[in-house]
Amino acid sequence: VTEERVKKLWTIVDAKTLRKEDVEKETVYCLNDDDETEVQKDDTIQGFRYGSDIIPFSKEDEEQMKYKTEGKCFSVLGFTRSSQIQRHYYMGNQALKVFAAKDDTNAAVAFSALVRALDELKVVAVVRYAYDRRSNPQIGVAFPYIKDAYECLIYVQLPYMEDLRQYVFSSLNNSKKCVPTVDQLSAVDSLIDSMNLVHEDGETFEDLFKPSKILNPHFQRLYQCLQHKAFHPDKPLPPIEQHLLEMLEMPCVVKERCQTPLERVKALFPLKEVGKKKEEKTAQDIFKDNEDEPSLKKPKIEDEEGSFSIMKLAEGNITSVGSVNPAEDFRILVKKKNADFKDVSQQLINRIDQFLENKGSQYYMKGIDCIRVFREEAMKLSEVQCFNDFLQALKTKLEDKALADFWDIMVQDRISLITKDEAEESSVTGEEAEKFLAPKEQKNETLPPTDEGGDVDDLVSTV
Repeated sequence: VTEERVKKLWTIVDAKTLRKEDVEKETVYCLNDDDETEVQKDDTIQGFRYGSDIIPFSKEDEEQMKYKTEGKCFSVLGFTRSSQIQRHYYMGNQALKVFAAKDDTNAAVAFSALVRALDELKVVAVVRYAYDRRSNPQIGVAFPYIKDAYECLIYVQLPYMEDLRQYVFSSLNNSKKCVPTVDQLSAVDSLIDSMNLVHEDGETFEDLFKPSKILNPHFQRLYQCLQHKAFHPDKPLPPIEQHLLEMLEMPCVVKERCQTPLERVKALFPLKEVGKKKEEKTAQDIFKDNEDEPSLKKPKIEDEEGSFSIMKLAEGNITSVGSVNPAEDFRILVKKKNADFKDVSQQLINRIDQFLENKGSQYYMKGIDCIRVFREEAMKLSEVQCFNDFLQALKTKLEDKALADFWDIMVQDRISLITKDEAEESSVTGEEAEKFLAPKEQKNETLPPTDEGGDVDDLVSTV
């Protein structure tokens, strides 16, 4: 069993003559300078990116670097219990059936003895497999497979250490909101039973959906379009045929049978549409970019977290919280393995102090972004007390240094202590968080006399 792929038969031809020979490709290498200086292909070399450095490799180095094997190989390394091979260990895009050598009676007898012994003892063979001399070797497992007409071993590739990804998730039972009721469990059980793709009447079984009998709709659509273009080159492509759309649809019998259980599931698991919250005016709006500034000068911000960017390639190079993008640096560092949250947060706090010393709207905005990210990551990583201690110390520091402008931005953005409602580790109530942002009662003080030597702006401000 292997995945079938469409052979790459596309080629570039001249649009008028439809001849491949009339099109010539020319590749030019240029330096990334103002003059775009042309470089000969012989003067270029392959480079392997290793962190922030690029390691050059010549063609000779590449040949020596390749893992060389002696040729085709399928050798047994040892045996293990079949229960040791977990289902999620299966890798690769194919499964191979291995038979004894053709027209070799002695080999067939020995191979049959091996297959039957593996089956009786419930063990499997761990093997080393290489397709040919140019292929990288694989480690795989060979299962015994015995049928009335033949016997064989089925080979499936196994992962190396680098192929394994261990992710640990908290149990859904930790939250009472995620624990289903008895009625909900019963409804889902009924839905699964109604969607059974095997019809049985007590004596016979019938598969209602056989993947091995279904043609690949992608291939069928491709061949349909190619055939149409061959006979009607000037006409548009026809719409996709209905039977191709129905190939991967649910069988009609199953669709009718599951309607009632499906309605019950919808009733027990209601979905509510979450409307957009009213946008509050934040510090970002106060100190927003000048709209008259050309768009080319404004940095591009990616809206999707999963989108690819060059910045993501450089995440591995970040070792400390910098001054250019401290919030993002902090977010990356705390997600690394064996990261010390307190150490990284102290680096962020030092950057915030630096921004406050400089003063100015752009530095204030960076400080606000840092505090907001600090708060989010503290809740995710259960470091609530660390953030709350920082925020209380920051408030005292702002009062001592007369940084009322920065504190006003924090109040306007509602950046307060993390409460019990937001994180279980917190001991702060909602009232205490609101009180934390409340302004202090100011005593009436006599204002000093104004200087008569003020400028025009001072005069306007007093109007």
